[in-house]
Amino acid sequence: MDTFCTMQFTLCCVILMLSVYGNDANAFYLPGSYMRKFAYKDPLTVMVNSLTSIETELPFGYYTLPYCKPQEGEKHIAENLGELLMGDRIENSPYKFHMNVNQSSIFLCTTTRLSGEMVKMIKQRINDIYQVNIMLDSLPAIRYIKAGDVQLRWTGFPVGFATENQYCIINHLKFTVYVHEYQDTGTIIGTGDGLDVVVSGGGENKSSAFQVVGFEVFPCSIRHPYNSISKLGMYDKIIPPIDCENLPQMCFKEGDQITFSYDVNFVKSDIRWPSRWDAYLKMEGARVHWFSILNSLMVITFLAGIVFVIFLRTVRRDLTKYEDLDKETQAQMTEELSGWKLVVGDVFRAPSHAKLLCIMVGNGVQITGMAVVTILFAAFGFMSPAARGMLLTGMIILYLFLGILAGYVTVRLWVTLQSDFSSWRALAWRVACFFPGISFAILLVLNFLLWGSKSTGAMPISLFFILISLWFCISVPLTLLGGYFGVKAKPIEYPVRTNQIPREIPRQKYPSWLLILGAGTLPFGTLFIELFFIMSSIWLGRVYYVFGFLLVVLLLLTVVCAEVSVVLTYMHLCAEDWRWWWKSFFASGSVAIYVILYALNYLVFDLRSLSGSASTALYLGYSVLMAFSIMLATGAVGFLMSFWFVHYLFSSVKID
Repeated sequence: MDTFCTMQFTLCCVILMLSVYGNDANAFYLPGSYMRKFAYKDPLTVMVNSLTSIETELPFGYYTLPYCKPQEGEKHIAENLGELLMGDRIENSPYKFHMNVNQSSIFLCTTTRLSGEMVKMIKQRINDIYQVNIMLDSLPAIRYIKAGDVQLRWTGFPVGFATENQYCIINHLKFTVYVHEYQDTGTIIGTGDGLDVVVSGGGENKSSAFQVVGFEVFPCSIRHPYNSISKLGMYDKIIPPIDCENLPQMCFKEGDQITFSYDVNFVKSDIRWPSRWDAYLKMEGARVHWFSILNSLMVITFLAGIVFVIFLRTVRRDLTKYEDLDKETQAQMTEELSGWKLVVGDVFRAPSHAKLLCIMVGNGVQITGMAVVTILFAAFGFMSPAARGMLLTGMIILYLFLGILAGYVTVRLWVTLQSDFSSWRALAWRVACFFPGISFAILLVLNFLLWGSKSTGAMPISLFFILISLWFCISVPLTLLGGYFGVKAKPIEYPVRTNQIPREIPRQKYPSWLLILGAGTLPFGTLFIELFFIMSSIWLGRVYYVFGFLLVVLLLLTVVCAEVSVVLTYMHLCAEDWRWWWKSFFASGSVAIYVILYALNYLVFDLRSLSGSASTALYLGYSVLMAFSIMLATGAVGFLMSFWFVHYLFSSVKID
């Protein structure tokens, strides 16, 4: 009855949250499910996003600078959970396009005279290399720059630039919209049973329709002649036409007024709708990804060879030799045994801080499951960048629903270790609060820094309540439900009995922590190349979309973690050290130490331009959270594999 009530409560909360939060149709958008088609002269909506910079990593609202505002006023567009967490603030813009209608030298507005405070703010944004982000039909404006024979592409354009003694602002934009024309041959109605019915079309009813397949911008800084704009209203044409090359630049000072204008040119293109993101998703260095995979395969092969030797040559040989003897000889031989066979009465002795170990393993399984499912969906194209924030939203939703797995693993492992069936509810509550609580504390501290900087990256108070509600309504009930299933499941039976008095552990030649630190280098060698691309995507604004490579690397990382932990566990058992529980967890989880060191290296050598204490704190906070997540995930994989290995190893020993 309790289980049914919990499931009913969870379902009601999910429906409630989706009904409240899912008003935005794009919140759970699947790419390709909504293809926009436009007729000739149909209006096109141009949106603006937050100003971003790789110098500070602090986004700011578009209208914090004196840009022209729409006639209907500023309007925020409904955003999904991922967009809010990333600091996106999408708003309407004053730019008005009509399909296939070219416009030249369109006047937008002239600002009021710049105050000293506003001039200081614009100069600061220019010094910090802030980019203006504009979107058309979900496509960010892309800008091409030639550097010698190489053509570089960037999304957005800079706020302005600095000359020797002056600051100039970008105030004229030349837009190029690429459209694909096709013949609309009829109206297609989905019947709901997998069949589509063509209602009408063909013959004379054919009409042209257009799709936006590209969006480019060329920014200019020009000082408009006063006599050509003094009497113009918004969207009037400037005469004579603007020529960026022959007009002086708009370098400003206190008391100046800035005039904004734009051109738009439509160009027909052979690019089709499914390929329109190709220009954004091109990632150089495919050979590097293959090198990473080949390197990981070599590591796996090496470790697999060691595991093969352990199982087939050492363990099997010893077991066969031992089982061929009669009981009397076995009893005599037991006194002469060495290595892992001597710890048979202590190997399953419960570790210290067993409750914390169970909680960390449960959270690690939850994070691993979320990562595998998310990357799997992304690799198959279900989380396109066209659906902004979809990847992060999917990760959070999957993590919430996988709470049932965390609860089950934690409680069942606890019951196996301590045979305690009474405290499972408290344990399930703790595993539901452990990782989310630490993450919430880190995000709260970082959010105070963002609030102090007045950045749009700061999460609004309403978002905190949404996250808490999602956690309380989905994750906690499902974790309790998983704990209920875990306590009802049959505990794992140990193959050997545990002695009452623990065996003394011989003095080790080398400290255990040294082996554990060394073991972390192998998993790190598997992921560090992909980690570079992921860090560049997060902090340098590059698009990461090679999820197929990432999925392969994740699977290889899982295998490496399992093998490393098994080898290290066997080494400790051979040294008569029966305290393998925590060591098997940190053998693979120690990769987090190298992730932190790599993050510091990336900060010093790749983010040298990162400025400000708030930006550095933001980077370090997110890096610590990422490393902690990796430690839990890799540690859980290593521990569970070692547990299976130890259970299998000693289940083969026939000892009463």
